[in-house]
Amino acid sequence: MGEKKIPLKFEKIIRQMTLSEKASLMSGANFWNTKSVDRLGIPSIMLTDGPHGLRKQGGKEDHLGLNKSIPATCFPTAAALANSWDTSLLEDVGRCLGKEAYAEKVSVLLGPGLNIKRNPLAGRNFEYFSEDPYLTGKLAAALTRGIQKEGVAACPKHYAVNSQETRRMQVDERVDERALREIYLEGFRRVVQEAKPLTIMTAYNKVNGEYANENTRLLKDILIGEWGFSGTVISDWGGNHDRVAALTAGSTLEMPSAGGMTDKEIEEAVAKGLIDESILDEQVDKLLTLIEKTGYQGFGSSPKRELVPDKSTLHEENHKIAVKAACKSLVLLKNDGNLLPITDRNKKVAIIGDFAETPRYQGAGSSLVRPTRLVSFLDAVKNTDLNVIGYEKGYKRVGGKSKRLMKKALDLARKADIVILYPGLDENSESEGWDRKNMRLSDNQLALAEALTSFHRQVAVVLACGAPVEMPFASKVPVILHGYLSGQGGGEALARTITGENNPSGKLAETYPLRYSDVASSPYFPGEILTSEHRESIFVGYRQYDYEEKEVLFPFGHGLSYTTFRYENLSVNGNKVTVTLRNTGPCFGEEIVQLYVSSLQPKVFREKKALKGFAKVALLPGEAKQVDIFLDEYAFSYYHVKLGRFVTESGKYEIGVGASSRDIRLKTVVTVKGETVENPYEGLENTPYVTGKSLAGLTTEDFERLLGEKLPSSLPEKGKQLDADDLIEQARYYGLFGKMLYGLLIFSHKILKLLGKKIAADNVMFLLSLPFRNIATMSGGIIDKNQLEGLLTMINGRFFKGLKQIIRKKK
Repeated sequence: MGEKKIPLKFEKIIRQMTLSEKASLMSGANFWNTKSVDRLGIPSIMLTDGPHGLRKQGGKEDHLGLNKSIPATCFPTAAALANSWDTSLLEDVGRCLGKEAYAEKVSVLLGPGLNIKRNPLAGRNFEYFSEDPYLTGKLAAALTRGIQKEGVAACPKHYAVNSQETRRMQVDERVDERALREIYLEGFRRVVQEAKPLTIMTAYNKVNGEYANENTRLLKDILIGEWGFSGTVISDWGGNHDRVAALTAGSTLEMPSAGGMTDKEIEEAVAKGLIDESILDEQVDKLLTLIEKTGYQGFGSSPKRELVPDKSTLHEENHKIAVKAACKSLVLLKNDGNLLPITDRNKKVAIIGDFAETPRYQGAGSSLVRPTRLVSFLDAVKNTDLNVIGYEKGYKRVGGKSKRLMKKALDLARKADIVILYPGLDENSESEGWDRKNMRLSDNQLALAEALTSFHRQVAVVLACGAPVEMPFASKVPVILHGYLSGQGGGEALARTITGENNPSGKLAETYPLRYSDVASSPYFPGEILTSEHRESIFVGYRQYDYEEKEVLFPFGHGLSYTTFRYENLSVNGNKVTVTLRNTGPCFGEEIVQLYVSSLQPKVFREKKALKGFAKVALLPGEAKQVDIFLDEYAFSYYHVKLGRFVTESGKYEIGVGASSRDIRLKTVVTVKGETVENPYEGLENTPYVTGKSLAGLTTEDFERLLGEKLPSSLPEKGKQLDADDLIEQARYYGLFGKMLYGLLIFSHKILKLLGKKIAADNVMFLLSLPFRNIATMSGGIIDKNQLEGLLTMINGRFFKGLKQIIRKKK
């Protein structure tokens, strides 16, 4: 039986288009815009970065995306916003992002990012929400709804399993079907079905052998077929591998411009009968529908949109929301003796740490925002009535010893009643394009913390980083307040929290392990050259630590308040779980009630508990509220790999509510009537998947049993020559010319860093991570495929033959 033909909304226009015009719409006009077809009144639209702030780059013809971005409100990054557990707040932030995009005639905002935080060293963890798919999906859906309420398309990304930055454009993420569906796709399913995004961005990497952008199972079968996504699928920038295969799988728009190269590939495929022209027509129709819904010039049934916002007023209003978002996202990890807030204004306070003066408020890479304003924590505190007696940098920001800086900091600390120490990760540690090498703060910061705590007992640590770090000082300080990367309002939010104007209500959206070696994926992250093996399966984050009964530094969902809460009267009625929450402390506060489900009679290996609901509740002192949390159809289910669907098994399940994954206050048991199914797993009885012992010790054989197939080689074939799908960085292994090319790029990176041109330096590193094929497709037609083959020939040892190919005139 053939596939059901989808009626085309713009069939009349599409019939008037030539094959060349239709193919041309399938790739960008430049770095940020789609192509237009003027004779038919089809306008161009603009897409630009924006997970936590608009990054619209100025200049009329920014073909390479290198121009400086315009000022925009920089909100907390997703890792920080996630700690708020506040869907209403995220929808508000989304609306702010949408309004700024609308004011700049941007049609598609490239965000939110919602990949799962599989490993704490992943370079873009600051840009993602959580290790938990339920929380990820709920928050991403809220942000998406907010953006799209302003007439701008959100673009959830990166679909799917973009779990690392190392070799991200080449690596094959090998993951078992159950983990794929329960962990890595579940957040995307929720976004698609709950928020109806107009676009989705695919990932660079392969998933189980196929590039995500041309993965028929991920796109046509699951995203479109199962979930009902009807919008536009967009490649990540430079993420196209095989344009015709991607089009057939359901990927509509290739970005950025490929200089017409891939348009010709589509034309040739249609002309030769390799694909039916109706496939191209369907994708053109999806793009035209997107243009109709988000364009500004007027197209289809949509009139021309008038732009009336006062940008200065808009930025002023959005800054207030940015400060509010930062306030609600701060996490008080420790507060022994209620040292915070500092209510005694006679106490002498010393502030130590470079991040206090020069904020670390966002990550690096494509999400880098030029803020409309920025107030440091130091300046914000000086505007309060705290008795701040001085400030010292204390350490070099990017590492390295300085006895002078440390001595000045220690001398100041000796004069203070309370020391606020501000350590963190520098800008080079967390960025798109590379993963962190370890989970430690720099040695000079740790040495300063050790020296301070050797004589001072009132040290309050304020952290600036977007992902977990080891904290050897944790037991030696009474206070740890985590600011994450809290955007342009972070300094003001921290000052309000230190003084008591804001009561922190954030809770961790990820677990903080004691040490990196405790992480199940640590032995095989980020994988070998060709593959990254997700051997831990579903046991990511708290699922792993709970399953192994492993001690952690701070558990998932943890976060303190200046007040206290009591949980009372838990009951379950059908799918409604009810609990009473009471504020038993001295001040107004917000608590995040978390609901976890545990299977008490599992027939297959399962996590000990999983988050299945939450609610953020605001209470005055002494006030109590009834909190209702509704369980959805997936609350008790797991993905059955043989049946190919989620199933709920009959049996007893424990429902627990509490303040964190390891602070369950009330429990009850319910009996669920589901179905009886066969165990899909055979031969796993003595593996860590079932025993729960040492998931980090999983063998290749264990993982292959789970997959039901042999793993491909993780290393290139011996003697293999470089081809267009290999990465530019791999040139260093291939002869003198390849080494020279690699060395020149590394030298350029270092020089640009020394000159303070960080963005340009990052772009050089991004270039190293590109496949050679992108030299042609992203050059705007300057380099063709024959010249690219010539370059590869030179690197592969036939220098002069390759040189002739490069200098030969294009036919």
